[in-house]
Amino acid sequence: MKIQEIIVVEGKDDTTAIRRAVDADTIETNGSALNEDTINRIRRAQQTRGVIVFTDPDYPGQKIRQTIAEHVPNCKHAFIPKENALHKRGKGVGVEHASVEEIRKALRHAHHMKEEVEEQITQEDLLTAGLIGGPKAKKRREKLGKLLSIGYTNGKQLYKRLLMFQISKEEFSRALSVIFQEETDE
Repeated sequence: MKIQEIIVVEGKDDTTAIRRAVDADTIETNGSALNEDTINRIRRAQQTRGVIVFTDPDYPGQKIRQTIAEHVPNCKHAFIPKENALHKRGKGVGVEHASVEEIRKALRHAHHMKEEVEEQITQEDLLTAGLIGGPKAKKRREKLGKLLSIGYTNGKQLYKRLLMFQISKEEFSRALSVIFQEETDE
């Protein structure tokens, strides 16, 4: 599988994992200390070939993703669920620990984040669905992030992430149906 865009990852081990899964070029951020040179390389890559940001499903990975989104608009973003990026012995989480198939799946589902979008899903919808402020909220958000390929978020981030990825009410409702059905089956 050949990827046209340049994939932004955190380090060398991520590059190795990506190259096992797909034929692609990468830019390594070398952790969360993004410097101006790296931002400029990402800008250049976005202008010439496009960029897919593929960081670890943890706080530092989210921080890198947000910094890139602020400085380099219109990048695609790929997400991998945390449980699919865990080290086999429980020593950390990262893209480098994901299987070839999980990496390919995340890259196939990469989307653009949009800052200015028409509101489709409301905060009230999130409350009604039990995605914020309830005993099952965290687990539901985790499942929703997987089903919609938008990654896990806390309650505050969820609303913004749904808007940025332009998740429609229909898509949101379908994912909720799956979540509620799974809860009924448990």
